[in-house]
Amino acid sequence: MRGTGLRTRALARTTARGAAAAAGLLAVATRVTPWPSALAIRAVFDRGAARASASLERHVPVGLVEDLDEAYDISSPDGRLDVFRPERAGPLPAVVWVHGGAFVSGSKGDVANYLRVLAGRGFATVGVDYSVAPGSRYPTPVRQVAAALDHVVDHADRLGIDPTRIVLAGDSAGAQIAAQVALLTTDEAYARGVGIAVDLAPEALRGVVLFCGAYDFTLARGSTRLGSWLVDTAIWSYLGPRRRDDTITRQGSIPPNLTPAFPPTFVSAGNGDPLLPHTLALVRSLGSHGVDHETLVFADDHEPRLGHEFQLDLDTPAGREALDRAVAFIQRVTS
Repeated sequence: MRGTGLRTRALARTTARGAAAAAGLLAVATRVTPWPSALAIRAVFDRGAARASASLERHVPVGLVEDLDEAYDISSPDGRLDVFRPERAGPLPAVVWVHGGAFVSGSKGDVANYLRVLAGRGFATVGVDYSVAPGSRYPTPVRQVAAALDHVVDHADRLGIDPTRIVLAGDSAGAQIAAQVALLTTDEAYARGVGIAVDLAPEALRGVVLFCGAYDFTLARGSTRLGSWLVDTAIWSYLGPRRRDDTITRQGSIPPNLTPAFPPTFVSAGNGDPLLPHTLALVRSLGSHGVDHETLVFADDHEPRLGHEFQLDLDTPAGREALDRAVAFIQRVTS
């Protein structure tokens, strides 16, 4: 029995040492590569996106026309988009939506039900897929969304879309990408600097709708809070080693690149969203440049606290208000 006890204790010590070594390796890995943290974030975000999509099913209207998994880039398995529109004659204004997921997760399917709801309000809605980080890094998703926008315009007649009435939209990381594509569309000098051209005429981009975005790549630096750790991991995954390069972080950040030519903008975030400082910085920049903009933000003491992606929950008053306000804005700028 004594020998058995010794062997058990020895096995326990060996297991403990192995666990400690594994933990040490993981700690080292998270300092040298974003992959472990990015995969953890992806798993959590994918589960949350699935729950949000399921909760939206009861709000989806009937009688929509759907074109699913249309290729806007045949060279990439991620180069696909979905189109939803009501059954009615005549070309419709289009809302081209870029999904979120902290740059490391997500797909157009995550927002498909939300886009179906939005289409029920009288628009054509387009959900765009793009390649996520760390496997694909900046500016690949920006280039992909620009290509998807060009595809929508080129095939507008077949898709029932009015190519002169386009609204770019997005949530979370997708809001940043959508806003950057809007910059590319409306600022020729900026587009040259980034090296991505958009064929859409600036006047055809009627507006931008942005929810809960990460618009400034410098805001997460130097903080160890959980929310800022998540943002820093996402930015590290997306920008790679260049995340410390001021030229790259400034180029990809929206507020410092805004000009008065930026399209009319609707921007919103919850009072409990860790990305709220990004939205407030964007609102300040929009105001300083005289850009036509509408905001939906909430008082610090608003209860219940509204977290990241609050707008996707249409079973709450705040979610329904966000949808109604966004619809009213889109109607205004595309009328």
